[in-house]
Amino acid sequence: MEKLKKDGQFAGNSDVICMISGPTLAILSGERTSLNFIQHMSGIATFTRKFTEIADRYNVKISDTRKTGPGLRKIEKYAVTCGGGFNHRFGLFDGILIKDNHIASAGGITEAFGKIKNKTPHNLKIEVEVKTFSELNEAIACGADIIMLDNMDHVQIRQAVEIIRQKAHMPCLVEVSGGVNLESIEEICAAGVDIVSAGCITHSAPAADFSLEFE
Repeated sequence: MEKLKKDGQFAGNSDVICMISGPTLAILSGERTSLNFIQHMSGIATFTRKFTEIADRYNVKISDTRKTGPGLRKIEKYAVTCGGGFNHRFGLFDGILIKDNHIASAGGITEAFGKIKNKTPHNLKIEVEVKTFSELNEAIACGADIIMLDNMDHVQIRQAVEIIRQKAHMPCLVEVSGGVNLESIEEICAAGVDIVSAGCITHSAPAADFSLEFE
């Protein structure tokens, strides 16, 4: 196989990405599986690029989530980076994110934060997901390193960003998640956030069109 395009490189309509030679039956046997992978992963990279082209104008990072296909997480997250995006956690093991179920089971943000704070290595950030302004103020008071605004509308996001910038004692990153799409991404970025995590770039990316043609 001779590669004519590198991962992450732009490919236009009718561009040839590689040349393959070998036994006809072997090529035909692997054709559909190979094309399925290429179409799916290139679809993720292409869809991600549409988000990053908007976000880059506001110096905002587009991140994926753990909403990936079974057994495909590594390669799907790689496709996100090929599209200019960034990877969020690969699993629960490599990042501390206090979510709604953790908050509910612990009895509140303060309780959840207290249980994990003293067990956290100094170089690992603690992120807290909030849905209300009451939770937001609690997360700020706890000293969260990152605050994720979950499913807030554009007006609420702007208000939350202002509150965080004013009240947070230490530099605190602001992440937005939930309901992110191409129609809403620019207004979210314009609100002054740092990160936008979008599950749709992996679980809902339309496949790119590729085919194999014999010469």
